Amino acid sequence: MTIPDRHAGEPIDPDVDLSVPAQRRETARERAPVIAVVAAGGALGATARYGAGLLWPTAADAFPWTTLAVNAVGCALIGVLMVLVSEVWTAHRLVRPFLGTGVLGGFTTFSTYAADIARLVRDRHAGTGLAYLAATVLAALVAVWCAANLTRRLIAVTRREDPR
Repeated sequence: MTIPDRHAGEPIDPDVDLSVPAQRRETARERAPVIAVVAAGGALGATARYGAGLLWPTAADAFPWTTLAVNAVGCALIGVLMVLVSEVWTAHRLVRPFLGTGVLGGFTTFSTYAADIARLVRDRHAGTGLAYLAATVLAALVAVWCAANLTRRLIAVTRREDPR
């Protein structure tokens, strides 16, 4: 029995193909550079997120606009990155783990998002917490979708204008 591929034509993860036995048996030595770049990128992204929180602090009972903005911007950048590395460039195998999982994964902060919701509910601001819950998910999805599509359009326009 064959399972139909519901995602035919969509970009797939170019680094992992679990149907290839050699990729399933990847050694720790081969994974070490990936782990190192994810850690380094994560440190940079988390530092940038922390800086945003220092620049634009949120009062205890206020809507967490800074965290919402950080998550939306980070998701938009992930959309741009994924289009570039999966459809435009042949990037080094460590670029996506460093920038995507590391920097942007460290920058976006869904753990703070969850803690913010819990704090708002605990402090009797359940309506604000519910609005924040929905707004963040919606903003993140819209940001990644719009950024990916805009990137594709810009690339298409650039390629049409290229005299080569």
